[in-house]
Amino acid sequence: MSAVLVVGAGFAGAVTARELADAGFRVEIVEARDHVAGNAHDWPDAHGVVLHRYGPHIFHTNSDRVLAWLSRFTEWRPYEHRVLASVDGLLVPVPINRTTINRLYGLDLDAAGVARHLEAVRRPVERPANSEELLLSTIGADLCDRLFRGYSRKQWGRELSELGPQVAGRIPVRTDDDDRYFTDRHQCMPAAGYTAMFERMLDHPRIELRLGTRFEPQREDREWSHIVYTGPIDAFFGERFGALPYRSLRFEAEHDPDQDLVQPVATVNHPNAHAYTRVTEFKHMTGQRCRGTTLMREYPMAEGPPFYPVPNATSEALFRRYRALADARPDVSFVGRLAEYRYYNMDQVVAAALTAAARIKARLGPHAAEGQAAPRSMRMHEG
Repeated sequence: MSAVLVVGAGFAGAVTARELADAGFRVEIVEARDHVAGNAHDWPDAHGVVLHRYGPHIFHTNSDRVLAWLSRFTEWRPYEHRVLASVDGLLVPVPINRTTINRLYGLDLDAAGVARHLEAVRRPVERPANSEELLLSTIGADLCDRLFRGYSRKQWGRELSELGPQVAGRIPVRTDDDDRYFTDRHQCMPAAGYTAMFERMLDHPRIELRLGTRFEPQREDREWSHIVYTGPIDAFFGERFGALPYRSLRFEAEHDPDQDLVQPVATVNHPNAHAYTRVTEFKHMTGQRCRGTTLMREYPMAEGPPFYPVPNATSEALFRRYRALADARPDVSFVGRLAEYRYYNMDQVVAAALTAAARIKARLGPHAAEGQAAPRSMRMHEG
């Protein structure tokens, strides 16, 4: 019986691959990049500062199951992410909280006062149809303009009115002083980094990893028991109905050899000024102790490697046409942010991958699993 082919060595591909390998299946992974861990890949820059190559990745989850599964491959470093936004010369917490309101407006409101302030400025919409309506009905026009409108225009290349309400809905509004970006029960970072966690995850005698190898769905030259595809779903079908819209990113790093830390928190958003959206200082996240620090700016782009699916009605309608094609391919599992065209967090991708692996095992049955191991652990090829 042929191996299961997994396309992509990010969270979706690696988790599915390990689950299948543990169940006795022989798995071959093809990864177009020259490294594992997908967009979570981290590595030391030329100055020895550990960076996340594709922007900050902060692990957070309420799922004990997801945390326990990943804990097989890493120790954890406690970390609670905090974000400030640079607005009119002030640094204010995001998500909006009591400190944000008081600092921006020179007030001294308690929690009840913040609630009354928001109630007075908001423009109620019973069923917000887009992110603009959601924000106006929650925080009013001024906070929407100062904290979100410009940021979203840069990030998505679209107005808030052109984005589904789920985009703005990802960010809560608080009346207390809680300045954490996430409130999940589990918030932590892999102690040795994401790349090390993935290397351990893929270190299995039934997993063969081929880096620098592109998958060409129209040129399949061998039979597979099953294919796990984690790339853009429209690319798998040759963009038959046209390309789905994605947003990409360009990163610009700047090293400061003289300072230990420059920013008060890991990430500072720039919603209005500058072409970049945010600046991240990774030493806050990693806890690394070394001389100097490196800052990374993010510039959203329309072209380039796909990072984010664009969440609006037009793209969702196009995606549903590709989803219909995918549903007609029981021999292929489409897993992850790009393959499912969903703005997933990392823990959601892990959960989706575990579910996909369970379905594959049920579909193929135990007779499809091979007991013969590959000659050596995590065979790696570059092609």
